[in-house]
Amino acid sequence: MQVPAPFEYQRVSTVTEAVTLLDRLGDTARLVAGGHSLIPMMKLRLTNFEYLIDINELHDELGYIRSEPGPDGAPGRIRIGAMTRHRELLESDELAAAFPIFRDAERVIADPVVRNRGTLGGSLCQSDPSEDLSAVCTTLDASCVIQGLDGQRVVSMDEFHQGPYETAVGDAEILTEVRFPVRPRGSSAYEKVERRAGDWAVVSAGAGVWLDESGLVEDARVGLAAVGPNTAGIPGIADALRGQRPTEELYARAGDIAAESCSPVTDRRGSAEYKRHLARELTVRVLRRAVARATGQEV
Repeated sequence: MQVPAPFEYQRVSTVTEAVTLLDRLGDTARLVAGGHSLIPMMKLRLTNFEYLIDINELHDELGYIRSEPGPDGAPGRIRIGAMTRHRELLESDELAAAFPIFRDAERVIADPVVRNRGTLGGSLCQSDPSEDLSAVCTTLDASCVIQGLDGQRVVSMDEFHQGPYETAVGDAEILTEVRFPVRPRGSSAYEKVERRAGDWAVVSAGAGVWLDESGLVEDARVGLAAVGPNTAGIPGIADALRGQRPTEELYARAGDIAAESCSPVTDRRGSAEYKRHLARELTVRVLRRAVARATGQEV
């Protein structure tokens, strides 16, 4: 039976307590909430820490989904605490109304056991190239709030993810919140191909599309997962779609850009050629569905 190397265990009840303890212990410590990614890696001795800091009691402080209106009737934002569970994201009607991509993604993430314990913050901080919510948050142009001893700082998703399993969160810092701008005349969608229910993606794709008053694409964002280390966002797709009327030909052009922009590898989940094909096809599908939702035409 595989077991982790010995470690010390500590529970905290506030963000301040967690950050203070991280500052004292340095890179010998790691936060744990759901632990569904961290513990298996420790069992395989792929990573070892002298201390694990249990932050589950922070759910009272950081487990929330809050909608805020903008000033003078301007579009607002949705703020989600980093300790919000997958189950809470899945069941929130308010979140699904603003960003249906979340419910799409959460329905295909793992199983009920994982969704009851795993958190938004844990998913993002793991920074796995195959992780679903990183693609979702990039697609929605989210920003991340990071807290340390000296206060808070806010970074974009591009700044937050610095590479596979690397983020902008420092040794004495904690991700506390993720913020999502709410924009008019837009919608979103997510699709995933997996070998079996709840598995890591063979390939997955998310899209957000916003239209102007005449029905032309004002902005579009596509994020892929499991097809390379740096494909969470593909700026070239937005450049190709802006100012255009949504058509099947336009979706196909975006699919070609997605396939050209990714760098999949052949493994037990499929060949690189197959994954590139999926990146193209899923991009077309999520753009089509996002536009249908934005225009009220989804059946």
